[in-house]
Amino acid sequence: MDHPAPSSSPWWTPHVHADRRPFLLGRNRIQAALRGFFGSRDFVEVDTATLQTSPGNEAHLHAFATEAVGPDGSRAPLYLHTSPEFACKKLLAAGESRIACFAHVYRNRERGPLHHPEFTMLEWYRAGESYEALMKDCAEILGLAAETIGTRTLTYRDREIDPFREPERLSVAEAFERFAGIDLLASIDRNGATDREHLAASLKAAGLRVAGDDTWSDLFSRVIVERVEPNLGLGRATILDEYPVAEAALARPAARDPRVAERFELYACGVELANAFGELTDAAEQRRRFEAEMAEKVRVYGERYPVDEDFLAALAQMPEASGIALGFDRLVMVATGASRIDQVLWAPVPETSR
Repeated sequence: MDHPAPSSSPWWTPHVHADRRPFLLGRNRIQAALRGFFGSRDFVEVDTATLQTSPGNEAHLHAFATEAVGPDGSRAPLYLHTSPEFACKKLLAAGESRIACFAHVYRNRERGPLHHPEFTMLEWYRAGESYEALMKDCAEILGLAAETIGTRTLTYRDREIDPFREPERLSVAEAFERFAGIDLLASIDRNGATDREHLAASLKAAGLRVAGDDTWSDLFSRVIVERVEPNLGLGRATILDEYPVAEAALARPAARDPRVAERFELYACGVELANAFGELTDAAEQRRRFEAEMAEKVRVYGERYPVDEDFLAALAQMPEASGIALGFDRLVMVATGASRIDQVLWAPVPETSR
């Protein structure tokens, strides 16, 4: 099915705005409904600073950099955050137990139908509660978004789900076996270490491309993108659960199997909507993972981001918790039937490509 390209007229042109306005009003209604949802469950809404000493330490996330100039003319680097996660976890360390945050976040090198350089992330955290509680939240939020818009289905292009059906829960290992015929856990040892050659042989047997310089993580991502994601969230939402520990830098290992972590992603209509963790609270292990991520960033992109030492200090005091980041704009898209993220943004970021 073909979909119209973005208009060549500016978004503020009256006829363009008139086409977008129903999506935007739907956005406002959903946001108000979600504030009511969290308020009725004793969540405190928090508002975190956009400027941070570190934008996060994931190898393939790219930040916008700036600098602070002090009254004396001194200069220090700062970044626009890619997520409010570090600040939210500091608030958990401070004593908050249930918090929710609508945050404008910024990611460089990202623009397309589902990506925008600036977008809204909805994050919420439950101290002392398992990440299964977040799965229940997700199911209720999908139904709430549909009810708020007055629809029985969520749609993205030619795909749809029934938001009132219980989501399917599928482990990553089960998804690899079902959609690619690959035994993923056979390439991971009991300490979480990965075997690149074993996974590469499995991809070749499944008819997937393998390049000589592909890492285990590259191969994992290729299977996810080419074989798994297109089959998720069709008819009903999918909760893709138990990611390998190597692909869950901020999540704790699962108690039943140390090869996998308490991480899940929520999919609807083939679109990833949310990413959740049973939060890692071991500061030394978190530092090790950050350093590994930044080493990979240097290898691939030739740059690294600083580690937020204040965050690691807070993490050592943070209680056990579960947390989730949901792409609010994407939720609005599937609820309103929009086909591009710029249709649900009141004032999109100007185009910069020539």
